[in-house]
Amino acid sequence: MAMPLAGIRVVDLTSAVVGPYCTQVLADYGADVIKLEEKSGDVIRWISGRSRTPGMSGKFMHMNRNKRSISLDLKQPAGREALLKLVDSADVFLHNMRNAAVGRLGLDGTSLMARRPGLLYCGIVGFGSDGRYAGRPAYDSILQGGTALASLLAGADGQPRYVPYVVIDRTAGLMVAHAVLAALFARQRDGRGREIEVPMFESYAGLLLSEHLYGHSFEPPTDRLGDRRLLDANARPVRTRDGHVCITTNTDAQVHKLFIALGRPDLAADARFATSLARIEHIAEFFALRAELLAQRATGDIVDLLLRHDIPCMPCHTLESLLADPHLGDVGLVQAARHPTQGEIRQIRPAIRMTGFDPAVRRPAPHIGQHTREVLGELGYAPERIAELFDSGAAYTAADAPPHA
Repeated sequence: MAMPLAGIRVVDLTSAVVGPYCTQVLADYGADVIKLEEKSGDVIRWISGRSRTPGMSGKFMHMNRNKRSISLDLKQPAGREALLKLVDSADVFLHNMRNAAVGRLGLDGTSLMARRPGLLYCGIVGFGSDGRYAGRPAYDSILQGGTALASLLAGADGQPRYVPYVVIDRTAGLMVAHAVLAALFARQRDGRGREIEVPMFESYAGLLLSEHLYGHSFEPPTDRLGDRRLLDANARPVRTRDGHVCITTNTDAQVHKLFIALGRPDLAADARFATSLARIEHIAEFFALRAELLAQRATGDIVDLLLRHDIPCMPCHTLESLLADPHLGDVGLVQAARHPTQGEIRQIRPAIRMTGFDPAVRRPAPHIGQHTREVLGELGYAPERIAELFDSGAAYTAADAPPHA
């Protein structure tokens, strides 16, 4: 079955989450993603929990499926030369290093695009190169604070909180993927290479402000900053007799059906709740009333009742109950698999469906430099020269892990 990105080669000089998540998307669509690692490997191999063999954490495996790994020492001329030969065969080059660092290695966009006309060169940076923060280091938690996301999550004590999920890295990774896909489509038409910069701070700040600029979208402002429907203290899962349930009723029709389902059809005529604009002004009262009407009912009963009225709702899962969700079982999102070195694992398959495309896990996540010899051979290196690269330390592959019993 033809893969949408079959024949596209991506040189992936990224680590942690934002870059590897982007290239996972490209690899799932069939691109030949060659992950370049130093001898110590991607940091996510080591900081994301225990593994059965060194450097194969669960998070690493879930973001690096369908890729090959090559390990080169770019500070050695022979290692850098091997990378440049790889770039000569590439369609896309990605990095998430600071621009000064890639410049010192001679891997800046100007140099590589001059060498490889038609190359799509993508730099993922913390802050855009035109701003005063350019060149600063950035991690997801830094940007959660910098974009005001952590402040929006302040609890009753007023203390900012991080989302317990690297949401900015993963969101930016999707933005990088769609920018690369757009550039590939444009190159198909005009044959031109392009340099792409995706700044994480501005990218997420733009998303957050599109939600919460709110009345300040106008000059003079028509309302305050912040969508009060989302920022109200009760804009959260609703407590039930035995857990919590998540309900969203955006339209007047949905709200009226909610009142009917809960045995209070009279509330549909209440001036505070009858229309969307009125509910915005009385959102705290609406949420408090909703909580009162649901507090003594069981979660399962609530979900069954509301779904009969076509009202969007779900139980509020824990991680444990999410894994047991029957719908995820129906679609096979989390599958039992056997990794060549990790033994029995839970594998997360790509969820997207497309005619003529099977989004399968074709390759398990690689060990550090697992494909170094293979890729060097594809680049035309003779076996003796490959041996020299390994002997000098310019190329590396982790010792094969023993098979899992």
